[in-house]
Amino acid sequence: MGIDLQLHDGRPHWPGRRSKRKPTLIRQTFEHGEALAELISKLPVNTSGKLWTVDPYNDTTFNEQVAEAALREIPDLLDLCTDDAQVEAGLQLAAYLKDCVRTPGSYLIFVGD
Repeated sequence: MGIDLQLHDGRPHWPGRRSKRKPTLIRQTFEHGEALAELISKLPVNTSGKLWTVDPYNDTTFNEQVAEAALREIPDLLDLCTDDAQVEAGLQLAAYLKDCVRTPGSYLIFVGD
């Protein structure tokens, strides 16, 4: 189980759906997927937060407004870290959320596997 991150500059392009839109991927990471999934699974569910809604088994999409709300949850998420890999995953997530917030019309995709 792991969660990969993809940052898109517009609505994601899914080639299998016969979309005529051009690819939108800015960057992606597979580096800390398992640690990120473990960390997010520690979050309390059914709260006003956004990060607990990330599904480690399916794709979850945040637009720039949701990313901005989720960015405020990073300090609490980092408090839950129990090892260096989880700290790295949390910091990497924070960087992707910040980039999504700074890029108008962007989307952050959490790719669950």
